[in-house]
Amino acid sequence: MSMYQRIVVYITAPKDQAGSIARLLVEEKLAACVNIVESVKSVYWWEGKVEEDEESLLIVKTELGVLGKLVKRVKEIHPYEVPEIIALPIIGGNPDYLSWITSSLGLGGEDDGE
Repeated sequence: MSMYQRIVVYITAPKDQAGSIARLLVEEKLAACVNIVESVKSVYWWEGKVEEDEESLLIVKTELGVLGKLVKRVKEIHPYEVPEIIALPIIGGNPDYLSWITSSLGLGGEDDGE
């Protein structure tokens, strides 16, 4: 079994800021890769009423060990008062890709990929 726990993190952001947030996360080695889904419609409760916004969705591939730093950094740069940052475990996948996630973060990656 792998000593690393790869995760996927979902972050929504204003469309005009998604690219800069994604780039910063990769440059600071808080993410190996960030996919940007250009447009998602979000419907949510905020301050006692239903809101609707067009946003971008960032799909971040990273490690559980850097999640705390990633959350802290996103909260520092994100324009929302309460940004969506949700982490989900990766339970399997291409072993080579999973090892690449870890090595891209400078954490090693020479394990079994499971």
